[in-house]
Amino acid sequence: MFRALSQSLPTRHRRWFTPVLAALAAAALATVTAPGTATAAAQADVNVARNAGYESGLSGWTCSSGSGTTVSSPVHGGGLALKGTPAGSDNAQCSQLVTVKPNSTYRLSEWVQGSYVYLGASGTGTTDVSTWTAGTSGYQQLSTSFTTGPNTTSVTVYTHGWYGQPAYYADDISVLGPDGGGGSDPGPTVPAAPTGLGVGTVTSSSVALSWTAVSGATSYTVYQNGTKVQTASGASATVAGLAAATAYQFQVTASNAAGESPKSAAVKATTAPGGGDGGTHPSVPKHAVTGYWQNFNNGAAVQRISDVPSQYDIIAVAFADATTTPGAVTFNLDSAGLGGYTVDQFKADIKAKQAAGKSVVISVGGQNGTVSVSDTTSASNFANSVYSLMQTYGFDGVDIDLENGLNATYMSQALRTLSQKAGGKAVITMAPQTIDMQSTSGSYFQTALNIKDILTVVNMQYYNSGSMLGCDGKVYSQGSVDFLTALACIQLQGGLDPSQVGLGLPASTSGAGSGYVSPTVVNNALDCLTRGTGCGAFKPAKTYPALRGAMTWSTNWDASSGNAWSNTVGPHVHALP
Repeated sequence: MFRALSQSLPTRHRRWFTPVLAALAAAALATVTAPGTATAAAQADVNVARNAGYESGLSGWTCSSGSGTTVSSPVHGGGLALKGTPAGSDNAQCSQLVTVKPNSTYRLSEWVQGSYVYLGASGTGTTDVSTWTAGTSGYQQLSTSFTTGPNTTSVTVYTHGWYGQPAYYADDISVLGPDGGGGSDPGPTVPAAPTGLGVGTVTSSSVALSWTAVSGATSYTVYQNGTKVQTASGASATVAGLAAATAYQFQVTASNAAGESPKSAAVKATTAPGGGDGGTHPSVPKHAVTGYWQNFNNGAAVQRISDVPSQYDIIAVAFADATTTPGAVTFNLDSAGLGGYTVDQFKADIKAKQAAGKSVVISVGGQNGTVSVSDTTSASNFANSVYSLMQTYGFDGVDIDLENGLNATYMSQALRTLSQKAGGKAVITMAPQTIDMQSTSGSYFQTALNIKDILTVVNMQYYNSGSMLGCDGKVYSQGSVDFLTALACIQLQGGLDPSQVGLGLPASTSGAGSGYVSPTVVNNALDCLTRGTGCGAFKPAKTYPALRGAMTWSTNWDASSGNAWSNTVGPHVHALP
């Protein structure tokens, strides 16, 4: 098996990935089969996995090279969970041989937390399956299904991490299907219908919902006018993309490995008239250039905010710092590293940029910004602390650049709360890695779609990546026009508005470990997507004239190269149709 490597850049900003991730993404998509139902049997389906919640330590489980242990935190349920630690050429695989019935279908699921966690089944006698997640700061459920062959009486189920990645956690595995005669842990029962469904904040394009958590539920499904529109891991959700001044009816169901509950009692909500909210801040032009400003000296040109060229419309201050309070962040200006730049001068420079029609946001991420927003409390702490920074320094909003995954439910909740505090005028940007936006099922992509009505732009990082899948299913290598256009196409076809899509590239070869392209290539990609000209082998099926623009890491590295990037890309972005 190939290995993916990860290491920190000198910029403290980006991780590196090898080209194999594209193949992994393709393999994962190819091997996941649609959930099925167990072969008819005289008895109810059971969980054929033993010690499924790891409450008896590793009893019944085998972990490679002693890589597994059980821990009391974090857990999804019960008192213990599995912790697997990859090391060297070992991916920390823990497996169990379960007894199954031939010619039967089993639903396989498990709750996992960490970067690049896999769940699968082998020796099925038909098609072996696997699924995976790129990363999450909280527990996320992986699920797939498999069918046994005519002579299959045992199957190996497994979970593992990935080479060079941190430890992962897993809990509450379920292999639900006919009893193969090997015994089982008690299987779950279908949860009861949720109660207490209520309507929270309503905008012209979204409705916030909450309900009482149901015992035994592992996920919830939201129905809009009888149609399934969203899933949630917690007891709240915000349905976005709604029409203004329109009445809607909502219901919710609870689910676990045993099935889905009946629908809750319905609630009705009418969206507000149009014009009162949206993802465009008054200061952000139709086509915009975003640049990251470094609050540290790493060899690039040291700048003050006043030194950032006028071609930049959004300046992302890198970075906020994590605190000991879950979800909360703070900001510490590196006055010494920036040549005596004072807080008062910093604030005055921000005001001057805003007076010139620019936006300045605080970026959350990087080496000192590992922030976990995984529950209602941490979501509230995040929103409150970012809003406090906006009031203290004058920031226009926030940039989400978390490198260790995020929880889509609670980050969406946090950003909505922040937007409400800011009167719907916050600039909200995101800078996911390419792997984060390969599928709408990824937590970053889910978050972007969840907050589509208040989102300004997603500037995906088209660097330190390696090869990835394009929207046409083909694999493209970084450093080309095709890589930029075929991957942007995924976001454009996946539900984001063209005005919410930007191309993120390094300003120079020093700004990233790989993936630098000349500013001319960036401009060609912008032309391909907006005008249908300048394309490579890939040409999108339609053009997107409203594409937001481009982003670079960083304004400092740009300055080190005589501002060659912004002087070339900036005027081109601002001249887009």
